[in-house]
Amino acid sequence: MRAIPSIEQLRQRPKLLALESTYGRAAIVDALRAEAAALRAESAAGPGPDDLVHAIERAAIERLTNECAPSLRRVINATGVIVHTNLGRAPLAPAAAARVAELSAGYTNLEYDVSAGARGRRDVHAERLLCRLTGAEAAVVVNNNAAATLLVLAALATGREVIISRGELVEIGGGFRVPDVLAQSGAILREVGTTNRTRAADYAAAISERTALILRVHPSNFRIEGFTERPSLAELIDVGRRFDLPVVEDAGSGYLSGTLHLAAASLRDEPIISESVAAGAGAVMFSGDKLLGGPQAGIIVGQKAIVGRARTHPLMRALRVDKMTYAALEATLEEYAADRAHANVPVTAMIAMPLDAIERRAQALAHALSDAGIRATVVDGESTIGGGSAPGSTLPTKLVAIEAGSPQQIEQRLREYEVPIIARIDNDCILLDLRTVDPSDDKIVLAASERLRPERGAGG
Repeated sequence: MRAIPSIEQLRQRPKLLALESTYGRAAIVDALRAEAAALRAESAAGPGPDDLVHAIERAAIERLTNECAPSLRRVINATGVIVHTNLGRAPLAPAAAARVAELSAGYTNLEYDVSAGARGRRDVHAERLLCRLTGAEAAVVVNNNAAATLLVLAALATGREVIISRGELVEIGGGFRVPDVLAQSGAILREVGTTNRTRAADYAAAISERTALILRVHPSNFRIEGFTERPSLAELIDVGRRFDLPVVEDAGSGYLSGTLHLAAASLRDEPIISESVAAGAGAVMFSGDKLLGGPQAGIIVGQKAIVGRARTHPLMRALRVDKMTYAALEATLEEYAADRAHANVPVTAMIAMPLDAIERRAQALAHALSDAGIRATVVDGESTIGGGSAPGSTLPTKLVAIEAGSPQQIEQRLREYEVPIIARIDNDCILLDLRTVDPSDDKIVLAASERLRPERGAGG
């Protein structure tokens, strides 16, 4: 093994020198040492000196590629789940991505009042647009909807009771449970009604001098059907007014306005933020990266006095967002304000995408794959909104069904493409739903799928 050159000699090889600007000298030296040590640990009987050098070089480059690659990377969502939590929820609108790129590369007025030439406040950003679009008196933004709910409860109900229906004590993805948030906020849970039936009178009967507020939670990822009853938000607000108590709503999904050109039937059970505000809710909390189609954020809109208490609570500093979140959120809201969201915000555009447009793209992909020797057909299917929105609702779609061997192996090979393609398996068949694929990415899906062509003579 004395034939192995020094680490410095190996580092000077052209292929490795070319990688120094990408990975840095220290990373290359570490990789070479690791691979040289691995070879020395093997049997002395092995390849000749030249082969050893090439083996170390190849192994070091492979190690650098694997160890220095970013863990967060772009994927293509061909599952048909529009707001896919595991895949980062809502993709940003082009205008939002451009605003983030513009503002993240330099300094901003995040906490500086340009007009006054003095320190400003970050919690006022996006407020004007949010109030305009929802009709609220005030608004504030935190890092997600769980944080928004926690902050409102901590600001309004620490040490006091919060009345909530047993049917709304929900758990969503990642083990997030409403009772746990109530406990962390310092509020005391007061359950009323039953799992399937709760009436306005149940809330009224539970009110005492210890009551701080009434909480309504949208069951964002499940639906109870059959023998059920649930008071409307307006009914709860009537109860609140009788006892001079605020009613706050965790609306979850962020369906901003019913004026959107969306598939109305699929969203029939989603609370509309502007309607909740108009009904008199003291505060409404919702996500920025679900139906709204913006960045991850928790948004609180409502009455100035209530939102103001959340804004000035000590937790606000721990839950605040950065300049990139504000940049993406404001740009997304501007699309709504200009009535362009249905076309320019990807989530709303995917929900509203016509079936015939999906079919044309699916047929084109299937024909191209067939021409490449891969069996592909277009079949009927369903897309889902997902991400804790519109539970049980589906949208009709057209799927490209690929049959080129084991579906598990096909799914893995699609995931291993340079831009991973995330598909779904159903009835031993790989299915691609182009509703959730940007049309500009159809060519990438085709290139990845063409690699599934069976080798000649395979299985023969």
